Amino acid sequence: MPLDAQVLVVGAGPVGLSAALALRSLGLDVLVLESEPPDRTRPGSRAIFVHHEPLAVLDSFHPGLARRILDAGILWTRRRYTYRGRQIYLREYTHPPQASLTYGTSQSQRETERILMEAAVSVGVRFQWGNPVLGVEASPDGVAVNTASGETLCAAYVVGADGGRSAVRKSLGIAMEGSSSDVPFVVADFAELPGHPLTPELAFHYEHPALGGRNLLMVPMKGAWRIDVQCLPGDDVGEWSSEAGIQKWLSKVVDPRCIGEIQWVSTYRFHQLVASRMADETRRVLLIGEAAHLFAPWGGRGLNSGIMDAASAARAVHAAFQANTEAEARQAIDEFSEDRRDAALFNKGAAAYGLELLAPASLRAKMKRRIAGMVAPYYQPAGHWLSTGPNGGTGRGRPGKATY
Repeated sequence: MPLDAQVLVVGAGPVGLSAALALRSLGLDVLVLESEPPDRTRPGSRAIFVHHEPLAVLDSFHPGLARRILDAGILWTRRRYTYRGRQIYLREYTHPPQASLTYGTSQSQRETERILMEAAVSVGVRFQWGNPVLGVEASPDGVAVNTASGETLCAAYVVGADGGRSAVRKSLGIAMEGSSSDVPFVVADFAELPGHPLTPELAFHYEHPALGGRNLLMVPMKGAWRIDVQCLPGDDVGEWSSEAGIQKWLSKVVDPRCIGEIQWVSTYRFHQLVASRMADETRRVLLIGEAAHLFAPWGGRGLNSGIMDAASAARAVHAAFQANTEAEARQAIDEFSEDRRDAALFNKGAAAYGLELLAPASLRAKMKRRIAGMVAPYYQPAGHWLSTGPNGGTGRGRPGKATY
């Protein structure tokens, strides 16, 4: 079939842009399809931390990209954890300029997308805006992508990076497997007032006494903060997420002299879902990012694993183009699918481990956390164990493979 591009990437979020950059670095012609217009307004901070491993991967196919992302964000000076108002764990960081890639950076997802977009345009990635993808039809010879405008676009391969409601995944009939939590969280961004800076630290409070025993997470960005509060059963989520409600509870945990404009408010619940497979039966369509998996946000596993998905998908598609036989091409895609699904299941398990600490479901788990919180000021391993929850698990990678 006549091709509109060698590879079509569906979705111009940070994961789709990462895939487009990786594919271009391998010499492939890429067209990105995005349902929204180019001047779209992206709400809130959303995925705010890029870890060192994905930064290094981004830099490998676009040198200098990691430094630009680092410069757009900030590095924490420490991580601090409390239990019912008492400090239970503290870790201080030093950030030598030469070693900053070993830490990662914190900034709004809008900044990450802006930098990735500029890089993609600079290397010749093509874009089609404001034309939602309705579905794909894959065959052993290529893929036809049907759009809302009535246009059908064709490519040898398609990379679906169109988010949790992925039209690409749904049209292929690929199921998401797992569960969702009923624990609601309220998340808000607020500007930091000039002249009253807060300490640039990640702070997590188990059962914050000023919030009636609700868990609280605070993460710094440049000139702003991201704050998450975990609701309790019976809470009126609408009240907790209203502007008046946020002003009321936020002033109990942050010095009011430091609180500027409330920039964004949202609510979410944890999803622990992984696609049953990461590629279609023809091995012509690959799923990455939230099109392939949804995790609890703790530990930043969604965006960071999505960037690793993107790099792996690009390598697999390039290998398929270079293959001498159809069997070799299919094997390259199968290796991507198997490895990245294994990574997704690892991340799902790690995030579930974190959720068990943040919102223990069983009486045994609740008692274990309470005992650890009581002894942590005197017994460091207990505090260290509690600190792993908000990080989305232990942080240890898959042996011999990429952490995310």
